[in-house]
Amino acid sequence: MKSISIIEQANKVMTDKSKQDNIYSKPQSNIAGFTFDENVARVFPDMIKRSAPGYEPIIDMICMLTRHYVRPNSNCYDLGCSLGAATLAIRHGIHVPGCRIIAVDNSASMLDKCRTIIDRDKAETPVELMCADIRDIEIRNASVIVLNFTLQFIDPSDRLSLLQKIYDGMMPGGALILSEKIVFENPQKQSLLTELHLAFKKFYGYSDLEISQKRTALENVLIPETVNTHINRLKKAGFSRAEHWFLCLNFASFIAVK
Repeated sequence: MKSISIIEQANKVMTDKSKQDNIYSKPQSNIAGFTFDENVARVFPDMIKRSAPGYEPIIDMICMLTRHYVRPNSNCYDLGCSLGAATLAIRHGIHVPGCRIIAVDNSASMLDKCRTIIDRDKAETPVELMCADIRDIEIRNASVIVLNFTLQFIDPSDRLSLLQKIYDGMMPGGALILSEKIVFENPQKQSLLTELHLAFKKFYGYSDLEISQKRTALENVLIPETVNTHINRLKKAGFSRAEHWFLCLNFASFIAVK
């Protein structure tokens, strides 16, 4: 199943699949920190399409990477599953018997809509949805784990311990797929890619006001890091191989193998 099919499948079961993200379209005197509440869940497919360059091909590749790394009688985890696009990609990448998917998110609003999307999907692999902090769950017998734009919302002081927990719960040969917004060590490169990301959001219809107010809401909530920081942390957590395989503007995806 191609990425656009997975994302369209998620979108078409929304109450209004054409619902546009206008959360920050009007001036706000007090901008609260960004949260994945009901307002965000309602417009999330539009928000992620217009905010995260490369999101759809990453979803497509999660399906392919799952097919390559999944093992019979194992667990697959989508940690920070939001509306379940990566969960569906994992599900349609599984071609071996005895697997189970555990999809976890700490937003009840996201999971409510995710549940509807998963229930409409006809694939056979069972999916368990959990409303929990991913730092608190047990991970065991895992062959594929996905952190798709999730780690960036975790306190940096907790990121290594979470990755070590993931590593400990994986089977030998298992794979972690980690996608993140990144920053660059070179100031000129960082300036250019920030400028291009701004152009990307304007291209998809966000106004200067929306961009500015959402940036304020995300400050100290979404904390990006460099490619080298991610690679070094993955290796410190124990992964024998860790590389970034995808880069689109300032959004990247990594593969780490136990």
